[in-house]
Amino acid sequence: MRNRESTAKPKLELLANLGYRIDKLTVRNILRRHHLEPAPQRRQGGMSWAQFLKLHWEVLAATDFFTVEVAAWHGLVTYYVLVVMELATRRVQIAGITPHPTAAFMQQCARQLTDPFDGFLLGKRYLIHDRDTKFTQAFDALLKASGVEPVLLPPRSPNLNAHCERFIRSIKEEALERMVMLGERALYHVIHQYLADYTYCISRRNLRGGIHLRVR
Repeated sequence: MRNRESTAKPKLELLANLGYRIDKLTVRNILRRHHLEPAPQRRQGGMSWAQFLKLHWEVLAATDFFTVEVAAWHGLVTYYVLVVMELATRRVQIAGITPHPTAAFMQQCARQLTDPFDGFLLGKRYLIHDRDTKFTQAFDALLKASGVEPVLLPPRSPNLNAHCERFIRSIKEEALERMVMLGERALYHVIHQYLADYTYCISRRNLRGGIHLRVR
């Protein structure tokens, strides 16, 4: 963040020298569009990513998409799979699978995840996700309405969602990339079989003493 702030001022001065005027309203709109606080507030926060994770570890979840090519009668179809992980236990739920990740699909996923009786995000305060446009404002609004605050990651920073990324890499390398998905039914079957085995493994691991946070 410091590097970004240090380079922003010379760029603004260069624009001013060229005769362009950047008013405060424009700057505010840009910050809002990218979900950033004004610089003084960002500095006052002063909390590193590692500190944030340690402080909120038990109430954190993370989510991300991955894609799978499925063979259909008219050719290959790209399916989008939405993964949600409870970081403290590594428990995972597949929130949705679709070839069309529309705004309506995302809102339905948000409603299921925040269901007051059996939603996967019950007891969670934060949901980490990247800036993929599929995570719509309506999706985030439904989270906030249920008491879950979306935490948007900086652009191109998959390392900050490492646990979710690791699960996605594992399911691809150990299952999905080893076979051809002949239709949607095959995709659902493989994913849910893998998830059942994964859940069994992490349950045994949790019983042996839990999963501890490692942040460097």
